Amino acid sequence: MNDAGDRAHSHQFNQGNIHGEKRTRAVALITAAMMVVEIVGGYALNSMALLADGWHMSSHALAMGMSLLAYVLARRYANDPRFAFGTWKVEILGGFSSALMLAVVAVLMLYQSVERLLTPGPIHYDEAIVIGIVGLIVNLVCAWLLRGDHDHHGHGHGHEHAHEHRHQHHDVNLRSAYIHVIADAATSVLAVIALLGGKLYGAAWLDPVMGVVGSFLVGRWAVSLLRESGRILLDAEMDAPVVQEIRDVVAEQLPSAHICDLHVWRVARGSYACILGIITSDHVSPAQVREHLSIHEELVHVTVEIQKVA
Repeated sequence: MNDAGDRAHSHQFNQGNIHGEKRTRAVALITAAMMVVEIVGGYALNSMALLADGWHMSSHALAMGMSLLAYVLARRYANDPRFAFGTWKVEILGGFSSALMLAVVAVLMLYQSVERLLTPGPIHYDEAIVIGIVGLIVNLVCAWLLRGDHDHHGHGHGHEHAHEHRHQHHDVNLRSAYIHVIADAATSVLAVIALLGGKLYGAAWLDPVMGVVGSFLVGRWAVSLLRESGRILLDAEMDAPVVQEIRDVVAEQLPSAHICDLHVWRVARGSYACILGIITSDHVSPAQVREHLSIHEELVHVTVEIQKVA
């Protein structure tokens, strides 16, 4: 006996993030504009520092564009029947791709910093400091635009035992865009500190050393994003709190039942699908099991299979 609920219900569980999409679009445009100004200015002024920062900014502009594209595609194909559980994972794929780019930026930063440490060259401190400050201001503005949108949102629910659960979820795609902005701001801060130290105290070695520090910082953020988005894409979330909650419901409400099959995966930011197979000698229907599980509102698509034993 099995039951998947209403056969005609929608499988589009993601409500989208229009607010986040609009702000990501604004940040992408600002970043792209700053990239063009720095590259054109670098060629016009024959400034390698300005040109290098412009090309560095281009990687972030591309990442912002990828995050924006993921939002647009997820929204455009939201009702496409080819997507069995909606298009939310398009956004996660965008976040994963953006994290890969962030990792590449970290590797390039490390390579260039080590190269500069081994073969130091002349540094135009005044021009470089101005570039660093302008870049920092731009990134602070972008971070302000994305403020709060990457934060978690929780689900609270209780039952007859007065248990309260809080599940924290956030927009992975938007978080990847936010991390790109914060990473650039952090490297700008480190660069300005290093350049001031070099100009005021003659510590030219600070510039490449701060570059190495910045590369490890950016790399750490990239690995964190890759792990988070990768787990979702590969449905590696059987350690999520909701899995144990399903087991608890079965144990409490169906004491004679035994779980023989359980699969849980995420289909939206705070929503999960579930396949539950149980063996029981009681007369219980799939609808009753679904009713017991409905206490956890993040379970939006539940399929129940029941095997009766004597």
